[in-house]
Amino acid sequence: MKNSVLSRKFSALFATLLMVVASATNLQPAFAEEDSLQGLNLLDLGLGGGDDDILPPEQAFKLSTEIDSNGFHANWVIAEGHYLYQDKMAITTASPDVQTGALITSPAEEKDDPIFNKKLMVYHHFAEATLPLLSTNAGKTATFKVQYQGCSEIAGICYPPQTQTVTVTLPAASSIAAAAAKAQQSMDSTQHISEQDEIAAALASGNTWLTLLIFFGAGLLLAFTPCVFPMIPILSGIIVGQGEGITTHKAFMLSLVYVLAMALTYTIVGVLVGLSGENIQAWFQNPWIIGVFALIFVALAFSMFGFYELQMPTAIQSKLTQISNSQQGGNLAGVAIMGFLSALIVGPCVTAPLVGALIYIADTGDAVLGGMALFSLSMGMGAPLLLIGASAGALLPKAGAWMDAVKAVFGVLLLALAIWLLERVMPAAYTIGMWAALLIVSAIYMGALDHLPEGASGWRKLWKGIGILFLVYGIMLMIGLASGNRSLLQPLANIGAGVGVSQPVEQKAGLQFKQIKGLVGLNQSLEQAHGRPVMLDFYADWCISCKEMEHLTFTDPAVQAALAGAVLLQADVTPNDVQDKELYKHFGIIGPPSIMFFDAEGNELRNYRVVGFMPAGQFAEHVKTAFASANKR
Repeated sequence: MKNSVLSRKFSALFATLLMVVASATNLQPAFAEEDSLQGLNLLDLGLGGGDDDILPPEQAFKLSTEIDSNGFHANWVIAEGHYLYQDKMAITTASPDVQTGALITSPAEEKDDPIFNKKLMVYHHFAEATLPLLSTNAGKTATFKVQYQGCSEIAGICYPPQTQTVTVTLPAASSIAAAAAKAQQSMDSTQHISEQDEIAAALASGNTWLTLLIFFGAGLLLAFTPCVFPMIPILSGIIVGQGEGITTHKAFMLSLVYVLAMALTYTIVGVLVGLSGENIQAWFQNPWIIGVFALIFVALAFSMFGFYELQMPTAIQSKLTQISNSQQGGNLAGVAIMGFLSALIVGPCVTAPLVGALIYIADTGDAVLGGMALFSLSMGMGAPLLLIGASAGALLPKAGAWMDAVKAVFGVLLLALAIWLLERVMPAAYTIGMWAALLIVSAIYMGALDHLPEGASGWRKLWKGIGILFLVYGIMLMIGLASGNRSLLQPLANIGAGVGVSQPVEQKAGLQFKQIKGLVGLNQSLEQAHGRPVMLDFYADWCISCKEMEHLTFTDPAVQAALAGAVLLQADVTPNDVQDKELYKHFGIIGPPSIMFFDAEGNELRNYRVVGFMPAGQFAEHVKTAFASANKR
């Protein structure tokens, strides 16, 4: 260890000396790739170029790494006129085969930084960081992530944050480090780890079948969330739309094709996101695509009402029949397409298991195991849909007025699903009006305004009773809409005594966020926090879990009390534009909902990130723990 440190220090000194000499004499020598500076090239460092040249980051900050029994070492040779920030350096690993200590960095110098308008610790010419190895599973491979950021004094620019991923074979930890590991473990026994990072570490544990089973179980839990609920009327509507000839076997096959198409889509998209970092599902959350898909649901609904029958043109049907007697095959192809579209458009939920798998894929590049985990997660989400589909085939009436009534019910559900989709891209006033119209018209069809004949059955009375409830609630929505209210759940919240309420209804107030845009807006707001902790919320109109957090978590008094002393920032990434993607890349996330916490110095508390929906009570305790850990730093 001592020799390697001396070697690195000598290389740093030698590199600095060469830079000084080259600057004074305007020389441009190049060194062999095999020399002790590992291919240091003064021309690459920009010493002989013009001041207007902007070096690529890999040339401005030439990174080399090595690993030994004491730690994973990163060394930077920094081009003349450039510098690295000390507080932007990080070395991390999600591998369960290694335990590490706190990052050690070489001494830095203070600089009055014009970019952030304050004094920061930076490095010129050379920098070194070491992540100590406390214990390792020698011979195993592990992936380390090296993160850093710097600026050019020559060009007056800052480079975006850089991340280099290095896979190495682990050595045995030194005896000194192994002894320190026990002390480190006892000190960090209560250290908090974010749920998604835990999942990523579990995925890297090597127990493939247990991991896949865990992901399947996580998918089952997600099946009972708003991410998957909308798929129930879609699949059920497809099955009901088959008409009176539907059997249990055919219903199950249709359900299986739908679920498999959905699962394959989630898997392929997830792998692409993990490898590229680009949120493909966000591409489909624009008004045109949402509008077209909503129109498809409206068309399916009106076919349920008997206005027309949806089928392929006769010429195409005849051709398919000649090829492979594929009337059922055509149905299955249509169901598969609907499963594909449902995965992309209806349920773009970001959850901790999903992000954990994406972190694993991004860190290791293992698309096979990561994809298997995502497929297992998706099949868990789809398992209840298989049961619902098979049950529909077994329980649906085979003929008569009952079948028409069932189809009408699913037609209404498909219309409701179309309105639910349009809520992502349309003003609330329009969608509230649509909900009111749907409830009122449905109530009229259910006989809410008709007299019950003598001797009416209990089912007929129940049907009319439900219709009256729909009618009353639809009228309440219309009254609330006319009064300026935009709440679907509290339509008369601001009416007060005018509708027979003795006192005005007190509406729950959510958190008041300061809106930021892009990385520049975030940095400015962190600078203006004046020593207060910060919470950053990623939000989008099309994000289902974001709406849950907004209405169920952020309105809770305990949550508001926990955040009373914090600066609340929100990044609305609905447009998914260049600045939004820059913010995604900065934090290494794929989309909302994602919540980050920062200490009083503006450093992110990485282990306390929240991904997906979190109930109010749990979130309040999470906030208290996060800010308490920041105060101990």
